[in-house]
Order: sequence, then C-alpha cells, then structure tokens
Amino acid sequence: MLAGALTGLVVLSLLTLGMTALRGLLNLPSQTLLYLLAVVVVALIGGLVPALAAAVAAAVLLDHYFIPPLGDFAVAEPTNVVALAAFLLVAGAASWVVGLAARRRAAEALAAASAESREEIRRLAKEQAALRRVATLVARGVPPAEVFAAVAHEVGSVLGADATPVARLEPDGATTVVAVGGDPPEELSVGSRWKPEPPLAVAEVLRTGRPARSDDYSQASGASGDAIRRMGARSGVAAPIIVEGRLWGTIVIVGRRLFPADAEQRMAGFTELVATAIANADSRAQLEESRDELGRLAQEQAALRRVATLVARGVPPAEVFPAVAQEVRHILGADASLIVRADPDGEVTVLARVGENQEELPIGSRWKPEPPLAVAEVLRTGRPARCDDYSQASGPFVDATVRLMGIRSSVAVPITVEGRLWGTVVAGVTHGYFPADAEPRMAAFTELVGTAIANADSRAQLTASRARIVAVTDQARRRIERDLHDGTQQRLVALSLTLGVAKSTVPVELPELRTQLGEIAGELTATIDELRELARGIHPASLSEGGLGAALRILARRAAIPVKLDIRTETRLADPIEVAAYYVVSEALTNTTKHGRASSVRVSLDQHDGLLQLSIRDDGVGGADPARGTGLTGLRDRVQALGGSIEVDSPAGEGTGILVELPLRPG
Repeated sequence: MLAGALTGLVVLSLLTLGMTALRGLLNLPSQTLLYLLAVVVVALIGGLVPALAAAVAAAVLLDHYFIPPLGDFAVAEPTNVVALAAFLLVAGAASWVVGLAARRRAAEALAAASAESREEIRRLAKEQAALRRVATLVARGVPPAEVFAAVAHEVGSVLGADATPVARLEPDGATTVVAVGGDPPEELSVGSRWKPEPPLAVAEVLRTGRPARSDDYSQASGASGDAIRRMGARSGVAAPIIVEGRLWGTIVIVGRRLFPADAEQRMAGFTELVATAIANADSRAQLEESRDELGRLAQEQAALRRVATLVARGVPPAEVFPAVAQEVRHILGADASLIVRADPDGEVTVLARVGENQEELPIGSRWKPEPPLAVAEVLRTGRPARCDDYSQASGPFVDATVRLMGIRSSVAVPITVEGRLWGTVVAGVTHGYFPADAEPRMAAFTELVGTAIANADSRAQLTASRARIVAVTDQARRRIERDLHDGTQQRLVALSLTLGVAKSTVPVELPELRTQLGEIAGELTATIDELRELARGIHPASLSEGGLGAALRILARRAAIPVKLDIRTETRLADPIEVAAYYVVSEALTNTTKHGRASSVRVSLDQHDGLLQLSIRDDGVGGADPARGTGLTGLRDRVQALGGSIEVDSPAGEGTGILVELPLRPG
C-alpha cells in the first residue's frame, strides 16, 4: 500500500507538471485520459485503496489546473461537472477492477511461493535426513565401504540421479569405483577402473580439485563416454573428496536430465562426511598398526631375551640353534627356518631345522647352494639376501626341497663369528612374501648365534688348554713316579739288601756295630716305604697297571674307614679319565677320614650314555663346603678341564655326597 501511495504521488506530480507545460496542445479529454492511466498504474502497483486515493487526487488536480475557472476548485460549465463525475466513476471502476486483478495475481504468486517454500522445506528435510543417516554411520565408525555405499544411495536419491558412482583416485591417474548407486552400466560397476578424459566432470575435478559439471557428453570418448551415452545421460556433476588436504577421489551423479544449479553445493555435505569416514578409518588403521607394531616388538624382544638367556647360561650351541630357528620362524610367520654352517668345500651343513617337511632337510645333511638361492648370495657377499622368485632356480637341492616344500620366498642372514662368515639363518614361506624389515629383524638373532658360537669356541679352547695342562701334569707325575720307582727306590732297596748282608757278617764280639747297622737298616726300610707312598701319591702304579677298578680296590683296602665298592665297569678308559676319577675318590676318602667322622663310605662306578658316573657318599656329619678351600677345588678344575661335572651335596648332619660325570672320550 505504501508503494502505491508513493507511486501515485510521484506519477500524479510529474504528470501534472508535464500537462501544465503542454496545456495548449492537450484538450480536456486527453488530460482526463492521461490521469485515468495514472490511476490504473497506481492500482496495478498499490491496489484498490491507493488507486481510489489517486483517482480523487487526479480529479482535484484536473479541476484546479485544467477545468475553468483555473486556479480554484469551482466548475463553470455543467458539461465539465459531468466529465469530472464520469472521470471519478471510471477511475474508481478501473481501480476496483485492476485492484482485484492485482490481488488475485498476488494471491496466486503467494500461493506459488508458498508451494515452492514447502517443496524447498521438504527437499531440505530430505537432504538433512540423508546427511544424518550418513553422519550416524560415520559416528559409529563403520568401515568406509559401508559409508561409500550409503552415500552413493543417499546422493542419488536426494538429487534424482540415475547413477551415482564413488571413485578413488589411483596413483596412475585412473579411478577405481568403490561404490555405486542407482542403475549404472557395467563399465561403472564396483571395482571397475577407468581413466577419465575431458569433457567428463570427473576429469575436471581431478585436474582442478574443485567441483565440476558436464551437460554435453556428445564429445566424450573412451569406454566411460560410451557407457554414459548408452544410458542416455544428459548431465553429470562431480564433487571432490578431500582427505587431510589431498584429493582422495570424487562423488559423481549422472542423469538423463539437467541437475539443479546448486547440485555441487548440496553434494559438498556428503563429500565432507565421506572424507571424515576415510580419515577416521585411516586413524583407526594407524592406531591398530601401532598396536600391532608394539605387540610385534614385544614378542620380538621376548624372543631375543629367551635366546640371550640361553647364551648367557652358556648352553651348548647345539641347544641355541633350534631355539633360534624356532623363534625366527615364529616372529616372521615363516613356514620353515633353518641354521646352516658354511663348510670349507663350499657346501653347507644343516645344524637346526624347524617347520614343515623336516624330513626333506634332516639335521646333518649337506648340500651346495647355487644362485638364485638366498643362501648362495649370503655366502658370496657376506650380506643378507632374499629370493622371491624360484622359477629360474635349478639343481637337485631345489627340486628336492624348495619346490617339493612349495617355498615361494626366502630370506637369509649371515652368522658372523669374530669377523668371519660362519653360516647363515634362513627362513622360507610358501604363501606371500616376507616384510621389508625381515633381514634386520633376523640380524639380532644371528648376532646372538654368533656370540653363542664364539663363547662355545672360547670355552672349548679354555677346556682344551686346561686338559692339556692336566695331561702334561699327569705325564710329569707319571715320569716322576717311574723315575722314583725305577731309580731312587731300586737303589735304596739294593742298599738295604747290601746293608743286611753287611750286618750278617759283623762278628759277634761287635754287638754295638750290629745294633747300629740294624737301626740304619730300619731307617732305610722306613725311607723306602715313605718313598713308595710318595710315589703312589704322585701317580699310583696300580692305576697304570690294573686300571681304575683295581686301583680303587687297593685304595679301599688302605683306607682308614670301611669302604663299600660297587664297581660295575672294568673297561679301561682314557688315562686322564681314570686319573681324575682315582684322585676324586682318594681326596674324598681323605676328607672323610679327617673331617667327616663317618663310619663307612660307599663308592659306586658305572658307565651310562657315554659318561663315566662316579658316586661317593659317607654317613658322616656333613657340612662340607668346597668353597672353603678343600682339596675338592683342585679336583673340580681337573674334572671340568675334561669336560665333566662334579656336584657336592653335604647338608649338616646328613653326610656328604659327591657325584662326578666324566665323558668317556674327553675333548
């Protein structure tokens, strides 16, 4: 209404000024018609009330400026009164008609706007419901594949698309369809790959990273263009999926009709949800990967600790090898693993083997590795190696083991001992390939194997050195005993006999001389006995002559306390073994006599599993402690120098027991 009033004020003012200037050219009917047109204009803009007001104002202006007498509101001629009245009637009628028409048009426009608003509200409600459904899936953390399928369906439904593919950008510039909604052609099915070319909207998105559309596919080429034309598509819109600042892929809508101008903007809400789902899935995957990595590291460290414990305990390498092979197989998920020693002739010897088909590579088997086997490369370069293709491998070993076992990939890492290549640890799988970090992970175990071998070598060298010392000492003892027996002792015996002869020739009248010679003979006999005992202590002649069993029986008869012997073997043994066993029994009997206060001693001797087993047990007071400096300390060194072991069990009040095990073949 205000617009109509302002329109009437402006139009009537301008019209009056114009007609006043043209007073001489316009007659009264023309002036009346122009004012009537002005009223109609006001009615069209403002409606009935402003038009009626404009009609009255126009009548007043017509009377004042154009109906004589001019300048006042009087009407001199009756015909002018009739004209003025007719003007008012026509103007009012026109205002009425035009106002009603304007109101009808306004009502129709309002109704149309209301219907459009309701449709827009329904569209927005549908769109928001679709976004909520997708957002719920994202919030629940469902896999991206489910989100892709849901988004393809929702976007196609909201925008009325005939096909809605969701595509992932590949490094080579192609795209892979990961989900599709609607009724797509076979070329746009899930898993299909195609390289988008202009004028496809997808190609523009991949080029610019911004939304794009294409409303003309007549120039589209390639399989994708042919497929779109076959489905009769007229329009396509693509929106980018941006994940953490990089273009991940795109959502595309394809239809047989033109899409609305705001389609790109409406698709943006869905692409953001897809990007969030992908980013969340990536984060969960990275977190899971970190947890798996921590778990893997924990398992690996535990495995290394177990092997390191064996090495620190000084167990023989033969026990370390299978443990390492088992741990390597476990941490790498290998089907088989083995440890081989590099031999001087270029072949290798299997020392440990775990996994499937162990009969194909028994312990102790030897074979010559040839390229492209990973073991061959390790032996050639001294560095870790792998082989992921055995198609070119040949030879009896490959045919009998690799192909028979179905090995597809193998990794070998060198075992280095004191700077030289000693052997290698090998792992193989029948399916898939080893991870890229398999070699450094295996290297930690090969270092422990190298340490175990070096330690064993050092212990073996130390043992051999101690054994040589013991052997040299025993040889010296035997030589001294022989020299005393064959030299000094024999001369003293001869001297004693000579002295006896001299005594028998002494005249009776010299009793004092006879007595002196008798005393000298007695001292000489005592000296011979002491010398004999000294020689026996240095090295018992009975041991060399009759063996260990005979020497122990003589030792038992001479003991100061009863000794019960249980000798179950009379086999002659290596001299160092018999000497060590004899001195253990001798020292034990001496200690029991001096300190044990025992009434009897039991000595057992037997052979079992390549070992000489010697047991000495008394019923004395116990409490013996070898660490306090008894003679057993030296005996322990002698036994260990021969690769044997000695254990002393002497609880207070329960007697003392000694158990000795000596290898039948020392060294």
